[in-house]
Amino acid sequence: MKKLFGIIVVVLIILVALSFAKDIIAKTAVSAGVKVITGLDLSMSSMHVGIFKTLVDIKDMKLHNPSNFPDKLMVDIPQVYVDYDLGAFLKGKVHLEKMRLDLKEFIVVKNQKGELNLDSLKIAKGDKQAAAQKEAEKKGMPEMKIDVLELKIGKVIYKDYTSRTPPSVREFNVNINERYENVTNPYTFASLIVFKALMNTSIASLANFDLGPLKEGLGNTLGAATKIAGETATKALEVGKELGAQATETAKEATKGTTEAIKNLLPFGGGQK
Repeated sequence: MKKLFGIIVVVLIILVALSFAKDIIAKTAVSAGVKVITGLDLSMSSMHVGIFKTLVDIKDMKLHNPSNFPDKLMVDIPQVYVDYDLGAFLKGKVHLEKMRLDLKEFIVVKNQKGELNLDSLKIAKGDKQAAAQKEAEKKGMPEMKIDVLELKIGKVIYKDYTSRTPPSVREFNVNINERYENVTNPYTFASLIVFKALMNTSIASLANFDLGPLKEGLGNTLGAATKIAGETATKALEVGKELGAQATETAKEATKGTTEAIKNLLPFGGGQK
């Protein structure tokens, strides 16, 4: 009995060790992949990869600026949720059936030398994107496909250190909540995030940053977007109108009933003369 108990304990220890090992391996792989695509360092507080349930939960993901920028952070993503295809993964392919990315802040910085942190991204310009793709191919990056991508972007901040410290700061609450389907290129994925973050702000104009190359790299991806928040808002508006109509009708009935009751209470009411 003691021997059986000891075997069970050893098996549990091995399973726990393997669980930690796979999470560490996955974190390393994701960080390395992002480095290839963006050219920047990535960190995260935790990453849990499920096996029996094919789910990945990433907490506190951050994309960092190069060392020549006063702000360390470029992108703050509190949570990423992924439902992956285990069969494809075992074949060396990245097939994500669903991905939810909740981006809290995107920070664009121009340092005292006039350098823009966006220019550090490999996807920022057409020639850089092409070079990055060739580099990825040389390193044998696996195929990637995202069936459904739900992208949320909260705030975009622009900091300009060229004229003073502390910098001049502009904030834009973009509040993007959209769904995309069939994203098949990691560079399209990265370009989509940057383009959507900046397109409804004046940052491109303020920082003299050309969004054209990013848009060209997106192809038909933008046209296939579905506004998740828009769908919800429309439904809420329709329900609100219906409830409003019901409330108006109820108020009319209540007013009519109250008027009749008051007339009956008055000595000259209730049809008496």
